[in-house]
Amino acid sequence: MPLRQDRADLLKSLVRDVPDFPKKGIVFKDITPILADPRAFSMIINAFTEAFVADHLDAIVGIEARGFIFGGALAARLNCAFVPVRKAGKLPAAVDRVNYALEYGEATLEMHKGSIREGSKVLIVDDLLATGGTALAAAELVHLQGGMIARYAFVIELGFLAGREKLMPTPVSSLISY
Repeated sequence: MPLRQDRADLLKSLVRDVPDFPKKGIVFKDITPILADPRAFSMIINAFTEAFVADHLDAIVGIEARGFIFGGALAARLNCAFVPVRKAGKLPAAVDRVNYALEYGEATLEMHKGSIREGSKVLIVDDLLATGGTALAAAELVHLQGGMIARYAFVIELGFLAGREKLMPTPVSSLISY
């Protein structure tokens, strides 16, 4: 699902590098300038819509917090459910919970029980694919509820961290990569 080179270049020009965040040695890829540019944001949602419309998805799982932004807009376009996956303690009702390792620590993700119907075809969306740990944790939550992961979608992929390989053989789509 690669973008035309001029579009990929535009998106890359809007990604801001923030050194030493969230800890020393990490270069954070900040997408807030993309969100501030209506043309760039529309370009992302349009590209994802084109790529996934034929998949006939039942639900899109968006990972907190930036996955909510893209996932919610995409779910509206594709006329399917949007399911948030959140950090521990943020959801008010009964949850399924998964602990996982980050490239710089450990974390917990939660999803409301009963969010995914048995046999649902699910797309997991986030802004960035690094090591793949967060996406795998979200997939585990989907599987706990009987859903099937159709694909993963990311705006940015950090190819040098080999997260894609951890998510295979499920198809992985990204718009720009470093």
